[in-house]
Amino acid sequence: MSLESGKTLGGVGAIFIAIGSVFPPLSLVGIILLLVAMRRLADYYEDKGIFDNALWGFIFGIIGIVGAIIVFFLFIFTGAIWSVTTGFAVPFAIGSIIGAIVVWFVFSLLQAIYYRRAFAILSEKSEEKMFDTAGLLLFIGAILTIVLIGALVSLVAWILVAVGFFAIKTLPAPLPPLAAPQAPTAPTGKIFCQYCGTENKSDAVFCKKCGKKIAEE
Repeated sequence: MSLESGKTLGGVGAIFIAIGSVFPPLSLVGIILLLVAMRRLADYYEDKGIFDNALWGFIFGIIGIVGAIIVFFLFIFTGAIWSVTTGFAVPFAIGSIIGAIVVWFVFSLLQAIYYRRAFAILSEKSEEKMFDTAGLLLFIGAILTIVLIGALVSLVAWILVAVGFFAIKTLPAPLPPLAAPQAPTAPTGKIFCQYCGTENKSDAVFCKKCGKKIAEE
């Protein structure tokens, strides 16, 4: 797979994820581009961990969103049933929000852990340390999400990821192997008379046929 295409897709995908904090639909497009890039780079560097960890990060992110939605509506539904059957209004809405936040926080943390692993391997293989820094910031951002500042930290992390992708150095094509030096050809041990063309020994002074002196070469 082409390293250049992996760099481009990864950089564009990271930018889309960063912009997704303002326009969420772009995040999904960005994550898809990121996964394609990580797959190509995993093939290029011959390390499955780059793609596998990124894929698990994506899966945990989806589970976190879906799980938070399910927990939220489950609490709301339970509260409504409880109010109808008992006649007491219980503030299940607050519980539903807290439950959804907890579920989302846990899976966001798992997502950040696996993304950090993927970027750590990519940093080692590409020798681009920007990925290490970005992975650490993603983890810190996931922890701080509970106090809202984490979103800003994560935004900075994805910008660094984009910079890291575009900064990956393309290795020059290997030079063709040098041709093995040819051994000098051994002398034939024969000389020819310049008058009659007869073959003579290499140390002969006179031609064995015509008797004329052989010229020195």
